[in-house]
Amino acid sequence: MATISIETTDRTDVLDVTEEVTRALPDDAEGIATVFVRHTTAGVTVNEAESRLLGDLADALEGLVPDAGWAHDEIDDNADGHVRAALIGPSTSVPVSDGRPALGTWQSILLVECDGPRTRTLQVEVAGT
Repeated sequence: MATISIETTDRTDVLDVTEEVTRALPDDAEGIATVFVRHTTAGVTVNEAESRLLGDLADALEGLVPDAGWAHDEIDDNADGHVRAALIGPSTSVPVSDGRPALGTWQSILLVECDGPRTRTLQVEVAGT
């Protein structure tokens, strides 16, 4: 198992973490890698890492889930981040071959920040090596 720290810069942000995940994999890794974010206001998914699309994903989450009006906001004013992250999910699994994620041509591993800026921790674990 490996851990990765990622610094985010915006309240809602989508970052390509494919290279960081690849560096965390053993050179001889074969099997399935699970990439898990250890936070309740961030998520992980696989999608295209084109810069405009990353912005579109962040904008879509902000459009789907309003910033205010949530009961949890009385505690720490970040209910929107929890709801957005729940829509994405805390992990993704990708096949690994020869120590590299076996992704499709346009696929990348994305960290979705929903309550930033923050330092986020990703856990990467390979089953089957």
